Amino acid sequence: MARFGKILVANRGEIACRVMRSARRLAMRTVAVYSDADAGALHVRLADEARRIESYLDGEAVLAAARDSGAEAIHPGYGFLSENAMFAAACREAGVVFVGPSPEAIAAMGDKAAAKRLMEKTGVPLVPGYHGEGQDAALLEKEAQRIGFPVLIKPSAGGGGKGMRVVKEKASFGASLEAARREAKSAFGDDRVIVERYLERPRHIEVQVLGDAHGKIVHLFERDCSVQRRHQKVIEEAPAPGFSQKKRNEIGAAAVTAAKAIGYRGAGTVEFIAGEDGRFYFMEMNTRLQVEHPVTEMITGLDLVELQLRVAAGEALPFSQEDLGFSGHAIEARIYAEDPERDFLPSTGRLVHVAFPLENADVRVDHGVQAGDAITPWYDPMIAKLIVRGENRAAALARLRRALDEVEIAGVTTNVAFLRRIAASHPFGEAELDTGFVERHRGQLLRDNGAVPVEILAAAAFAELAEEERIARERAMRSGDPFSPWHRVDGWRLNKDSHHDFLFMERGAEHPVRVRFTEQALRIAVQEREHALAGERRADGILQLRLDGRVFSARAVRDGADWHVFCEGGYRRLGLKEALPAVDAETHGGSLAAPMPGRIVRVLAKAGVAVKKGEPLIILEAMKMEHTITAPADGVIKEIHYAAGEQVLEGAELITLE
Repeated sequence: MARFGKILVANRGEIACRVMRSARRLAMRTVAVYSDADAGALHVRLADEARRIESYLDGEAVLAAARDSGAEAIHPGYGFLSENAMFAAACREAGVVFVGPSPEAIAAMGDKAAAKRLMEKTGVPLVPGYHGEGQDAALLEKEAQRIGFPVLIKPSAGGGGKGMRVVKEKASFGASLEAARREAKSAFGDDRVIVERYLERPRHIEVQVLGDAHGKIVHLFERDCSVQRRHQKVIEEAPAPGFSQKKRNEIGAAAVTAAKAIGYRGAGTVEFIAGEDGRFYFMEMNTRLQVEHPVTEMITGLDLVELQLRVAAGEALPFSQEDLGFSGHAIEARIYAEDPERDFLPSTGRLVHVAFPLENADVRVDHGVQAGDAITPWYDPMIAKLIVRGENRAAALARLRRALDEVEIAGVTTNVAFLRRIAASHPFGEAELDTGFVERHRGQLLRDNGAVPVEILAAAAFAELAEEERIARERAMRSGDPFSPWHRVDGWRLNKDSHHDFLFMERGAEHPVRVRFTEQALRIAVQEREHALAGERRADGILQLRLDGRVFSARAVRDGADWHVFCEGGYRRLGLKEALPAVDAETHGGSLAAPMPGRIVRVLAKAGVAVKKGEPLIILEAMKMEHTITAPADGVIKEIHYAAGEQVLEGAELITLE
């Protein structure tokens, strides 16, 4: 095998760790790059050496790190510089191998409009739309009318759902176009757009392709990526449910045709949209490794990163299309630090506790974090990817449900409960998939957690008692009389039973719990019902509890005055003291606070002007996504505290509303 001695991984997080694991297996040394925010990150610790840079987008700094470290190749992962044709060209000029396609191939597919014009020439089917150079607003609106509403406005450069807008009627086209251009400019430095017919219930199907420098291009079958929120994928699976072999052959052939049109080399993904009638249309090509590549690896048994490195080193692909096949079904769930109940707003903070299912041949976890790491506002909030495989879709889905129940993350709000609801839902089980899945089933998937189960409260109370006992024991050992009964915390009192009252809080709701110490056992009173409670804390931190004869396991993690409790797939964060109430414009002086750190993109309000409830006031950009801050009630703008372009911290008062 031709191989590199040392490669630099120009990325961070789970993808950097994932690339390094394959490189290490191939006996290649690895070099990490890191920003100040990532100085202690897991990918830095996994690498053989690391170099500090100001930004992962600084191509010159990345190249300098490669030269200084003696790296022969740069693997860009995905995001950042992975689809930057200028960076790929700079690598070539510097004599450093870019592990990916040629700069020309990246450029050909990087401009979405030009790519569609090219696909049209090769006969790859396209959604009716406008992909021209003209960008006058009046022209684009005219084209939208020609295509017929609803239409989809998409950035000509970039991807990942950023800047996309669905426009259902002519009246809202102008405002949607302006917002799409603004977000596209911010995310990709290019505000050009294309306009296409919006299919009402489409499936998002993509095909993994591989090409070498010797002209061979194959596909590794298709993936269904239809389950999305905010135009970004959240669950992917391979193969696509319900696809016949005939359809699989057709879409695979179309993907290979697209890749051949640009002389593609390396791993890439050709993305299609499929209508309810089964017809599919080319959307775009991602000239890089995809986040969801593990599901393809799970069903084919191939290591796509290894193949990327082999191809980049000049090797020919070791197989032809007829040699390839797949076995079973794989599903990937993306675990994000975000709050589904707040429109999937990213969450930031320190990871107090992180635990994933044990990995084996059918369960895989790709992650780049450990307990103590921080989720910052500067990068994508994905924490990990949970990938499972089964002999068929039903078996894979059962394995996904079990694995999600074993995920434990405390310190930031996550989408784990949301993923569990998707996996448990009847529509998902029946593979009723399309890109509107989440919105259509929003009520079922984003419902309130409901009442706190008695098992959770019992675990929290037991954990608090155990913690108090530990503290008391340490205090006793430091005292002059460690065996004094006054140091005991087991409820001992002179000639009578005693009790301990706890008041747990969750989002302002009170949950009183009384634990009684009797001669026979503990008794716990919750919601006017009393239960027998017993248990122990194992060496691994798991609580083995018995409640009225029912035995179950739980984990409770202390974080200041809060307990993070994981029990039977459920998770609750309970405070032992009353939390500060959330800022509310109607009851707290009319201030509007920033929901997370970000940059003010646009101020829509003016001081002294009356506004209606729900009226947009400020557009805040965070993690390259725009969030509109609206008026919580009718009122008059008293004061605006920030201007467009300014950075704000979470909780910063943006506007005072009377």
